[in-house]
Amino acid sequence: MSKTDKNQFGFETRMIHAGTPPEPITGARQTPIFQNTSYVFHDADHAASLFNLQTFGFIYSRLTNPTVAALEERIASLENGRGATCCASGHAAQILAFFPFMEPGDAFIASNRLYGGSITQFGKTFKKFGWQVHFVDVDEPENVRQALTPNCKAIFVESLANPGGVVSDLEALADIAHDAGVPLIVDNTMATPYLCQPFEWGADLVVHSMTKFLSGNGTSVGGCVVDSGTFDWSQNDKFAGLTEPEPAYHGLRFYETFGDMAFTTHAHAVGLRDLGATLAPMNAFQTLLGIETLSLRMDRHCANALEVAHFLEGHELVDWVSHAGLDSSPYRALAKKYLPGGAGAVFTFGVKGGYEMGVKVVESCELFSHLANIGDTRSLILHPASTTHRQLSDEQRVAAGAGPEVVRVSIGLETVGDLLADLDQALQLAAKPGKHAAE
Repeated sequence: MSKTDKNQFGFETRMIHAGTPPEPITGARQTPIFQNTSYVFHDADHAASLFNLQTFGFIYSRLTNPTVAALEERIASLENGRGATCCASGHAAQILAFFPFMEPGDAFIASNRLYGGSITQFGKTFKKFGWQVHFVDVDEPENVRQALTPNCKAIFVESLANPGGVVSDLEALADIAHDAGVPLIVDNTMATPYLCQPFEWGADLVVHSMTKFLSGNGTSVGGCVVDSGTFDWSQNDKFAGLTEPEPAYHGLRFYETFGDMAFTTHAHAVGLRDLGATLAPMNAFQTLLGIETLSLRMDRHCANALEVAHFLEGHELVDWVSHAGLDSSPYRALAKKYLPGGAGAVFTFGVKGGYEMGVKVVESCELFSHLANIGDTRSLILHPASTTHRQLSDEQRVAAGAGPEVVRVSIGLETVGDLLADLDQALQLAAKPGKHAAE
């Protein structure tokens, strides 16, 4: 589908067809797995034009691959973006999102309510690049404005935060970012483009861990960065990587040469070239298959999750439930605005009894799988304080919504009555003194 076409078809049509016409040589209707490393040039001039970025095409699968390219076009279409770069994981996507414009000594602002691995990546590993992060409570957007510094290059939030289902006020944050002349980067993993469209609210870049709901079946690790194509990288002197001459390409200026495709071209021609965070063709193929049923799955995920949330909210052994679909949620109004189709399938609840009770509940489940992932067709459960957020300080865990009593669930597609029964028996068993599943 062309850029024009994608605006003429509905979401469900695009999630099946975008990027994947019949294969022209064989007529294969399903996109093949191009499991190869490199591609034959027509002649020396063709090779030179490819390496000079004068012609788009395939050179080497670290940079581009036909199966991966099909996935990139599909996700860009679903997000209503200009271009996309798929890569090896969600964490790789976050690095690629910052890499084109961050330099040593630069900083960015991030929500303090993020996936624990992102907090560690931003706060620890990014320091090795000389990149500094300022974590801010974005529930009050003005906190972000007050945290801005001259060397701030971006603002980063999750549309629907992991693990607590916190909803970010994207429109307000986009206004603050644009007043400062920096892009708003939104992790849309938990919501998916089916539930939330960040570009409609002013976001400039979207990142995904495709490992989660986009693939939807727990088989494939992958990440993606989507560019809206609307951010003016030349509006100030903050983004030299995209506006100044690039020595590796004979002084080519990406934004001047490629315009609204500058970021995506840079992410492939420099980011993937030098960081090497390449997505495997097999994983791209499996993710394409997963996306074909995205809307159907998300409808069921959301319906099941809301019913489970209501059940837990009334349970005698549960202290609180954090799900933006509940009327009791402080994020209910934001969820209605940004997530009209449902508030997602991942949320947290607090058990009475603290850390030990939380661990016992997770260990006592029989149908829920105890593992560190979300977005599977299967229902999953985790105690974040002892796993995904274990590396954080007590204060960071509480701020991120992963305190000692917190249990995170990712609600799958099973019969919802079976999920309620499993959670009930796990809570009852965990509450018995000295009793839990390991005994």
